Amino acid sequence: MQAFTLPEFYMPYPARLNPQLERARAHSAAWARDMGMLDAPKPGGGLVWDAEALAKMDYALMCAYTHPDCDGPTLDLITDWYVWVFFFDDHFLEQFKYSRDRTGAKTYLDRLERFMTMDGDTPPEPGGPAEAGLKDLWARTVPSMSADWRRRFITSTHNLMVESLWELDNIDLGRIANPIEYIQMRRRVGGAPWSANLVEFAVGSEVPDALAGTRPMQVLRDTFADAVHLRNDLFSYQREVREEGENSNAVLVLERFFGCATQEAAELTNELLTSRLQQFENTALTEVPGLFAEHAVPANEQLGVAAYVKGLQDWQSGGHEWHEKSSRYMNEQAGSTGVLGGPTGLGTATARLVPAQGNLGLRRRAQQYAHVLYEPVGHLTLPELYMPYAFRTSPHIDDARAYSVDWARQMGMFDSVPGVEAGGIWDEQRYRGLDLAHCAAMIHADADAEQLHLSTDWLTWGTYGDDYFPVVYGITRDVAAAKICDDRLAAFMPVEDGEPVPPPTNAIERGLADLWQRTAGPMPIPAREVFRKAVQDMTASWVWEVANQAQHRIPDPIDYVEMRRRTFGSDMTMSLRKLASFDVVPPEIYQTRTVRELETAAQDYACFTNDLYSYQKEIEFEGELHNMVLVVQKFLNVDRWQARDIVADLMKARMEQFEHLVAEDLPALFEDFELDEQARASLTRHAEGLKEWMSGIMEWHVKCVRYTEPELQRLRREALPSARFPFLPTGLGTSAARVASALAGGRMS
Repeated sequence: MQAFTLPEFYMPYPARLNPQLERARAHSAAWARDMGMLDAPKPGGGLVWDAEALAKMDYALMCAYTHPDCDGPTLDLITDWYVWVFFFDDHFLEQFKYSRDRTGAKTYLDRLERFMTMDGDTPPEPGGPAEAGLKDLWARTVPSMSADWRRRFITSTHNLMVESLWELDNIDLGRIANPIEYIQMRRRVGGAPWSANLVEFAVGSEVPDALAGTRPMQVLRDTFADAVHLRNDLFSYQREVREEGENSNAVLVLERFFGCATQEAAELTNELLTSRLQQFENTALTEVPGLFAEHAVPANEQLGVAAYVKGLQDWQSGGHEWHEKSSRYMNEQAGSTGVLGGPTGLGTATARLVPAQGNLGLRRRAQQYAHVLYEPVGHLTLPELYMPYAFRTSPHIDDARAYSVDWARQMGMFDSVPGVEAGGIWDEQRYRGLDLAHCAAMIHADADAEQLHLSTDWLTWGTYGDDYFPVVYGITRDVAAAKICDDRLAAFMPVEDGEPVPPPTNAIERGLADLWQRTAGPMPIPAREVFRKAVQDMTASWVWEVANQAQHRIPDPIDYVEMRRRTFGSDMTMSLRKLASFDVVPPEIYQTRTVRELETAAQDYACFTNDLYSYQKEIEFEGELHNMVLVVQKFLNVDRWQARDIVADLMKARMEQFEHLVAEDLPALFEDFELDEQARASLTRHAEGLKEWMSGIMEWHVKCVRYTEPELQRLRREALPSARFPFLPTGLGTSAARVASALAGGRMS
């Protein structure tokens, strides 16, 4: 019996089948036999695969659906890659997951990586089917691809192999990931980013390296990956969870986190899948064209990127079709998506006929776009929030408070701003109420006086900038002007000594120019590059917020979580601490799962803290769309009190994950990488610093007047006397008339 009834899926474009299917079937069966995949024994007897099992799984059919336009030889090679990756997954399960053999798994994976060589390297002799298959595939694939593509492909292949250890550890501990952790890790272990790399090969067009790291291309890859994985989790729940004892499955993760029935968790997984597909569409239609213009991408490269985007789209529809047909999955009663006809392709979903269930995603779109701005919500009473760490305060706090007021005044942050009719962004009274020196004194409690001044100034500048963009550009929905402002900010952060810097024209530019000179001067150039990127990620995220305001669009939940870390300035403030150990800890250590999850768990805890405390300020007084409580409220169709509790539960889950990482995974990392005592001490200090970062931010929110209703009402009255009367327009299209409300707040970043 099926564990649940499959939900009705959003799939606005039809699958197509490559005519070279039968050729690929014959080729892949022979290739698997030649590589020894049909003779690989299970530890307890029997074979991992035999010819009948391989034929029933029909990976050639999957590839013919997911790559409908490539020629026969290309389809053969693509199919061989998928035969290899599924064999690797099943073989790893039999050899290491069932036996919980982590040591053997690590040795196996370390050796397997040696078969992905760069020019001039020689792979070892293969000792098993997975090694033989990877050696053969690598030699047949990489000669036609660039070095940049190879590096990206090695990274994604490394991730899907090595992060299998994360799944193994969780099975061994009986531990089920929290939802945010799961989505992040599933991208790495699930292999869809790897599939996206193969799409470039299949369509015969690489994404230009200058574009590959930009937000639009990253979001396309991530939404593609998330949708592929969430769909797979729905179809594979029966086999993975009920039969094989796996615990890395989105349905199970949501079932446990929400304490709900399996059917409800499956429906929620499908809602998230729909949201990710629609985020893919939104990015392709609204962000990619702007990317072309910004980078002056030549026409031939634009066509190549378009072919890649279409290839990702084909993979989604083809992958769905294959899941409905393959014997590998639970697919009884599958096959109906409710699509009744009409135009197809990217961006045409809303023009198609809608069945009674509304399964084409219109309900999801309505929830994103139909929010009424400035809705009176009142004070949001908060539950007790889980915080296991104490805070400390620097003895230099009073000095920093006095200094920071003078610095903000000198930078012009209390001056009037052109286009803001009611005055400037801040005045001195309002700034003193922010008390950012208090926040800095807790998150950098051991800083000396000069270091605390610098930390306070960075918080001041980041908070001013995050208040500046919504008021100056958000009210008018002027995305282009916001982008120009952001582009200019990069000029005030030169990497090389002696680079010319333009004269600043406003407070945000003046503040950045001063801070960069004081901060970057002593840094080596590689450290400057790291810190510069952290600042740029934050300022670019402010443009992203303006763009969402222009669309009147509440963000997709996953996109919001990942961008919220940037709007909050998390990487920037953490970078100031990490740069002190730049030459002590190998840079690759900061890219490991353990350190990355430590940092993102801490970031999410702090960001959600801010969203809970600022809910009334942002929703009622500012007409904001960017708040985790609101995102959860609209996505799950619950009231604000239920959304509040879910956000608090997410904070607790991320904090418990943080505690687990510090207690278990960080010591294991030290041993796995054989780090010396200096590096171990530095990473331990980093973890301790993250504890104080979270506890300090929490305490600052408790004490700060910024989010209290009396302060919000005071700012509204002072900004616009007529705001005392309840007759100001509300709703879609009236935000330009609400200058006073916008001036009543801003957001701590």
